[in-house]
Amino acid sequence: MAPKKLKSVAQDAAPAQRTGAAAAKPTKQTPAKPRPLTRIQREKQDMILEAALEVFSMHGFRGATIDQIAEVAGMSKPNLLYYFPSKEEIHRRLMSALLVTWLAPLEEMRADGDPFVEIRSYIRRKLEMARDFPRESRLFANEMLRGAPHIIDMIAVDLKALVDEKAEILLGWMDEGKLSRTDPYHLIFSIWATTQHYADFDVQVRAVLGKGRDGEGRFEDAARYLEHLFLFGLTPKTKVGKDAD
Repeated sequence: MAPKKLKSVAQDAAPAQRTGAAAAKPTKQTPAKPRPLTRIQREKQDMILEAALEVFSMHGFRGATIDQIAEVAGMSKPNLLYYFPSKEEIHRRLMSALLVTWLAPLEEMRADGDPFVEIRSYIRRKLEMARDFPRESRLFANEMLRGAPHIIDMIAVDLKALVDEKAEILLGWMDEGKLSRTDPYHLIFSIWATTQHYADFDVQVRAVLGKGRDGEGRFEDAARYLEHLFLFGLTPKTKVGKDAD
């Protein structure tokens, strides 16, 4: 099942700038609560975030500008800055939402499932993300190359906790003799690396495959290959010997 489309995490946040009486400073006793956004305001923020995703994935954080984002969004720069005070804030919102989307495929791995079915499904879900979210994948990769300044806390807490949980599941299957013994963390890293390659290096993949193999079918070809690679390697030797007999 393909993950849900990337959504804004800022839908309930107030626009960046307030003026007049509405901007009066709250007292310590009565902290101000941000006003819920109107439908039009939510639509404007979504337009900005969609435009920013396009610009950031193409030019990277350093190469992207507020002017470029405003142009792609079809609005003036002052109008954009009403909703987001800076390029950094737009990028931070995008990355926070993206990490939630990135966690979803791994979250679906269940301890009570068949190990080979669960791992095969995870590989498929990650390839679906590479196929359906190439811009998001490139944005995520660029953030990692920059040292993940906007989401390092989420990676060190949320992502680590999830990987720890799934590593325990994998170790449990290994202890039960259902999987060959290996390092569960590096197994997960390897699945990330091989599946995300088809998004981050899509131009290279299509160029090398050449005409006839560079269409949508390349993802199914990749899925079959990676399933064989990982699942054969994870099959316990005793089971391989029995199958050979």
